[in-house]
Amino acid sequence: MASQISGSVYRIDKFAVPADALPAFLKRLHWIDQAVAALPGCRQNRVMTERSGSEFNVATLVEWNSPEALAAARAQISRRYAEEGFDPTDFMKRLGVRADMGLFSGA
Repeated sequence: MASQISGSVYRIDKFAVPADALPAFLKRLHWIDQAVAALPGCRQNRVMTERSGSEFNVATLVEWNSPEALAAARAQISRRYAEEGFDPTDFMKRLGVRADMGLFSGA
């Protein structure tokens, strides 16, 4: 079993994305991925797609070195969204995307 890095917080999100919306959704997700990777406290981040199986065909995983780093990142990303007039909830609704999002720590 891999050792748990003390203090890490994981944001794991799963998305059910309709096939016709996948290109637009992934384009935005990769923009977010690049922005997150540059933020202090981000240890790793991944965007993954599932080829078959469950209804959730896209997943993201971001590991933060602390809850404080996660909170600071959320604030910074929210500011960027506000500056560009981007509403992630509206974006997903327009594309017909359903999400299952959560915060996790090592067990």
